[in-house]
Amino acid sequence: MILLLQTLIFGCLIGGVYALMSSGFTLIFGVMNVINLAHGFAIVLGACISWWLWQKTGLDPLLLGVGTCVVMAGVGWLLYKTVVSRVQRIDPGLTLVATFAFAMIGEGVISLIWGTGMHAETPSYFNTSYDLGSIAIPKAQLYACIGAFAVLGALFALLRGTFLGRAIRACASSRDGAELVGINVERSMAQMFALGIATTGFGGAALGVLYQFTPDSQDIWIGRVLCVVVLGGLGSLGGAAAGAVLLGLGETLTSTYWSVSWNTAVPYMLILAVLLLRPQGLFGATMRREGVKA
Repeated sequence: MILLLQTLIFGCLIGGVYALMSSGFTLIFGVMNVINLAHGFAIVLGACISWWLWQKTGLDPLLLGVGTCVVMAGVGWLLYKTVVSRVQRIDPGLTLVATFAFAMIGEGVISLIWGTGMHAETPSYFNTSYDLGSIAIPKAQLYACIGAFAVLGALFALLRGTFLGRAIRACASSRDGAELVGINVERSMAQMFALGIATTGFGGAALGVLYQFTPDSQDIWIGRVLCVVVLGGLGSLGGAAAGAVLLGLGETLTSTYWSVSWNTAVPYMLILAVLLLRPQGLFGATMRREGVKA
């Protein structure tokens, strides 16, 4: 019983980090109907920047992840302006290919700058935990989860309580209607895309603390992100959060009661099962009707 409780706690903590990693992907899809295959690259780039800053300054990598969000927002804006917006004018369906190509080029750039070796961030609390009787709560996972929910909370507040958020939701409902009420749709799309990629700043920092990574780790992480959004229903932030927790629980239960070597396969098995049994996602029936929904 203690082992099961420990496993469930660990799975929920990991799920909180997965929720943040997937939020930007589902936000972009919900508003723009774009499947951004460069999202895994963005997560790894965020991890590399956070790792590099940690090496240079010695500051807590999760705190550095907050600043990395700003850098990644710039990367997102650049990706939208140079690739996504231009390709959309030609053929919206080509954005899938274009973002994949951007991710492959980005992987090569990361390899040239930071090398192809394994990287990881090991702050002082990396291997420590809070002990509650027989239950151990790892500090790294706890801090990463708290930080992830803080960033998610800021994202929800921005979408619900600011003019930018209202403009994004208006564009998700009807771009033509948004233009009629004076919203600059193109500018709102660029800001929204930058916002979606900005979340990978802290997500990447958390990745570097919790896991080792290499430039080609983006393949693993885009798989996890796709699993989360398919589980929760494409375009739903709330569904993505629920799907992330389910994935985290699935991975931890698999590694505890079956084998760690099957962890990589869990996301793809879940994707296949959901696509076969409930293509709209486990929470998609009520969450996908109005574009992006918090």
